[in-house]
Amino acid sequence: YKCTICGTGFAHGSSLTAHVRIHSGEKPYQCSTCGKRFTQGGGLQQHMRIHTGEKPHQCTTCNATFSLRGSLKQHLRTHTGEKPYHCTVCDAAFAAQGGLTQHKRIHTGEKPYQCTTCGKKFSQSGNLNRHIMIIHTGEKPYNCGTCNAAFSSKGSLKQHMRSRTGERLHN
Repeated sequence: YKCTICGTGFAHGSSLTAHVRIHSGEKPYQCSTCGKRFTQGGGLQQHMRIHTGEKPHQCTTCNATFSLRGSLKQHLRTHTGEKPYHCTVCDAAFAAQGGLTQHKRIHTGEKPYQCTTCGKKFSQSGNLNRHIMIIHTGEKPYNCGTCNAAFSSKGSLKQHMRSRTGERLHN
């Protein structure tokens, strides 16, 4: 069974039918909880774990549990130290593909995350979120449990706590 659009071959007609949905955009499987749609039933089954909290994949080393087998596989690398994703520009290596993708932006200068308020661009989504919180919303969700001080980042709160306890500050 061969896809007439891209030429990919399949052993079963049902596999071809599911594959063609990628090209057509058809998503016949819908989550009854949030309405998100999927091209395959397996995608819906995995998605439902978000709502049910089911985590059937367990680490035999530390008993951590995961909803996806791939997440467990990635977690296992924290125990083995395996870093199979290597940068082709420098010697950096990563346990997850996402870490390598993010790292590559150091070399390319790519900044795919843009602030919709001021247009400033960032290489990491977390940096964009921090920028919005600090510059545009003024939100300070990190509160000192001792006094009424509030901070926009965990790091600032941590530095404040160290200054209050007299713990030596490191750069």
